[in-house]
Amino acid sequence: MSELSDLASTLRSRLQDLVPSALEIHDDSADHVGHAGAAAGGGHFSLLIVSNAFTGISRLERHKKVLARVSDLLPHPIHALSIKALAPEEFS
Repeated sequence: MSELSDLASTLRSRLQDLVPSALEIHDDSADHVGHAGAAAGGGHFSLLIVSNAFTGISRLERHKKVLARVSDLLPHPIHALSIKALAPEEFS
């Protein structure tokens, strides 16, 4: 398993306590070849997470909940993390 695949697994594991009803993690690193962060070996990921934990809280608070679980991975080995955090009623 590659380091970036391991990172996706790590992200998935770290977010499980939010009890997501949907969790999608995409490795976007190939789209950033030549970018300074990619040159240093940092991965680029997009994350979609749907959880009751996000009901009734702002987008900023949702991102804080996610980042509290993964911030030690930033900026290396993950260079960039795009987060879309939704409450179940916002997800179709």
